[in-house]
Amino acid sequence: MEEIYNLDYYDYKVNKKLIAQEPLKERDKARLMVIHRESGKIEHRIFRDIVDYLNKDDCLVLNNSKVIKARIIGELNGQEVEIFYTRTINENEFEGIGKPLRKLKKGKTIKVKEYEILVKEELRGKRIFFLENFMNVFEKYGIIPLPHYINRKPTKEDEVFYQTVYAKDEGSVAAPTAGLHFTKELIEQIQEKGVNVCYITLHVGIGTFKPITEKDIRKHTMDKEFYEIPDETAKIIKTSKRIIAVGTTTTRALEYWNFDENPTKGWTNLFIHPPYKFKVIHGLITNFHPPKSTPLILVSAFIGSFEKLKRAYEIAQEVEYRLFSYGDAMLIL
Repeated sequence: MEEIYNLDYYDYKVNKKLIAQEPLKERDKARLMVIHRESGKIEHRIFRDIVDYLNKDDCLVLNNSKVIKARIIGELNGQEVEIFYTRTINENEFEGIGKPLRKLKKGKTIKVKEYEILVKEELRGKRIFFLENFMNVFEKYGIIPLPHYINRKPTKEDEVFYQTVYAKDEGSVAAPTAGLHFTKELIEQIQEKGVNVCYITLHVGIGTFKPITEKDIRKHTMDKEFYEIPDETAKIIKTSKRIIAVGTTTTRALEYWNFDENPTKGWTNLFIHPPYKFKVIHGLITNFHPPKSTPLILVSAFIGSFEKLKRAYEIAQEVEYRLFSYGDAMLIL
């Protein structure tokens, strides 16, 4: 097996003290590491400086998926149970996982305040649940699903900051975190420079963060996630000089679509890993990602090699960048 296909190759040491536990109240004051792929030059800036690296007629593409309060606590036979939403089937049915799963048998009902959620079908490791207009109930009683490396309970503050300012279409169980650094004012400033700001949707599922268990990464299969690229966005992308993707989720949607290779709406399980050749994007805005994760491997492919990315991560930790979902950002050009 070649080194680039070996999961252990994508490992690095994490200073756990640098894993961001709280959001920045001023989103665009996060730090920004700028990496120039050709020269290898690295710059240290503030996120709001990103406008300096964007040119007139560039296309900045953001994922407008909105995070659902995907965890909900209920009661079954006097016992507390948890349901975690994973995918919408229709407005009254959704797929999910539960804890304890063995208790969630077909035909059972879980009481959540004044509502009852029916276990409609049993699947391997998942369940199909029925509840009329379930999104309203999750919005009312659900809990924001923070990543496991944030070692605290979610708060009302997370309902604001674990969401992009342009979030619109409900469906994600995790935030497209590269977009958390944008403010409405910064987006306006970017547009004033003549940059085309466009939106796509990719509903981030649990598959994005599912651990890779195969030693050979080529054997890993991503879960399917729904995406949509509006016609207007597709049109602008096709006529833009340079396309900058905000986040790995945006990147996967655009690269799967690939200028009409696939439909502008559907499901993708594209797993991007070295030596993938990018066909759509020219630049990438992203956060710092955990070792051996699918987003980390995607960024490795874009920057050119994991050795280059690992060195950048080492430098970031030396100067104490904040890591992961609530952490600082990286711009790769």
